[in-house]
Amino acid sequence: MRILIAEDEKDLNRLIAQTLTRAGYSVDACLDGEEALDCLCCADYDCVLLDVMMPKKDGHAVLRQMRAAGKTTPVIFLTARDSVRDRIDGLDMGADDYLVKPFDFDELLARIRAATRKYGAEKSSVLTLADLTLDTAAHTVTRGGKPVKLSAKEYAILEYLMLHKQTVVSRAQLENHIWNYDYAGGSNVVDVYMTYLRRKIDQGFDRKLLHTVRGAGWMLREEP
Repeated sequence: MRILIAEDEKDLNRLIAQTLTRAGYSVDACLDGEEALDCLCCADYDCVLLDVMMPKKDGHAVLRQMRAAGKTTPVIFLTARDSVRDRIDGLDMGADDYLVKPFDFDELLARIRAATRKYGAEKSSVLTLADLTLDTAAHTVTRGGKPVKLSAKEYAILEYLMLHKQTVVSRAQLENHIWNYDYAGGSNVVDVYMTYLRRKIDQGFDRKLLHTVRGAGWMLREEP
C-alpha cells in the first residue's frame, strides 16, 4: 500500500517514513499542507497521515479540501493536542483516526491497518485465496500451510493482489500503489517482481493462483 506522510517535524517525518518502509509500505513524505495537496492531486494513496499543525495549510484545511474533492482515502491525524474537543473536531471533520504524539510506532502501524480495512472488502487482517494465506498484522504468508519467504516489495505486491483477488490488476495500478515518486517506471521492474512472486507462491503446486491476463495485467484467482 502507498502512504502519504504530511508532518512538519523533520526528524519525526523521517522516522515514520523509515518505519513504514521497513513494514513494506510505499511512502511519500512532505512537510507542509500545500505540498500534501499537490501529492494528493497526482497519486492515489491508501492512507494519509496528517499532522494537524503544519505550515501553509494545516491538517484540518487539507482534510476539508480532500473531502470536498470527493476523496475518501483514510486519514489519521497526528497531533500533540490531546483534548477530547480536539479529537471530536477532527473526527467530525472526516478523519478516520486520531493519534496523539508521542506515539508508539507499532500502534501507528496497527491504526493504519485498521483504517485501511474499513475501506476495503476485507475486514479481517487475514487474507485468503484457496490455500494461500496472508496475515497483514503478522506480515506472514503461507501456502498449503508452509511459510513463504517474500521480500518487502514482493509482500506489498501480493497484499495488493490479495485485496483485489478475482480482479485484473494493471501495471499502472501496481506502479501507483506499490512504488513512490522515486520510481521512474518505464522498465520491466514490475514484470521481474511478478516472476519472482509467481515462483514463490505457485512453484511446486498443481493449482496455480497467479495468472497473467495478456494486455491487461495480472490476477489472483483459483483455477476452475
